[in-house]
Amino acid sequence: MNGVSLAGPMLATFLLASLVLAATPGPGVVYIVARTLAQGRAAGLASVAGVAMGNLCNALGASLGLAALFALSSVAFTVVKLAGAAYLVYLGVKSLRRSAEAAPPVGFEAPQLGRIARDGFFVALLNPKTALFFAAFLPQFIDRDASTAIQVATLGAVFVLVAVVTDTSYVMAANLAAARIGGGRRFDTIGRYAAAATYFGLGIFTAATGSRGAR
Repeated sequence: MNGVSLAGPMLATFLLASLVLAATPGPGVVYIVARTLAQGRAAGLASVAGVAMGNLCNALGASLGLAALFALSSVAFTVVKLAGAAYLVYLGVKSLRRSAEAAPPVGFEAPQLGRIARDGFFVALLNPKTALFFAAFLPQFIDRDASTAIQVATLGAVFVLVAVVTDTSYVMAANLAAARIGGGRRFDTIGRYAAAATYFGLGIFTAATGSRGAR
């Protein structure tokens, strides 16, 4: 037997569990919302793309045994976790520096979508809890008679697609909230400071917590 053999109740269980877990706020979700509030819907969607690619890489890493390495080596887990925390703090510093810069004379500076997606990619990729989550969650739906690596990679990809849907919903909700609050330089400044505080908080939280949580 090859590939993934989910069907019927098992498929429904996997999709429901994926939906609930993907919708649970974590570093990726907070990053996406912060970007949307600070720079608009396009920036939020770019963040979704970056976070999705980071999560997919973690799923592929889990299929190749990366999660097993983290589980067995506390040093490897700590190194990657602290690297992720440091990167979140770095994003906070960048937000503060941007808020201190002079605003353009007309309108807002166009968000650099490629850079935003890259930042989202690293926020997701440098969270070792994601790889551990895939290692703990996906095996429950694996057929031992089929290729484990292919199944984990496939199920991980399905989970990432579900997360893209929930993350996009967060973008739309945050964009609607921003539109109702109103635009202008004052709101932009508040959004940037809020984003910086969020990144600093996430960095400290990530460094201080253990292996609980996924995204």
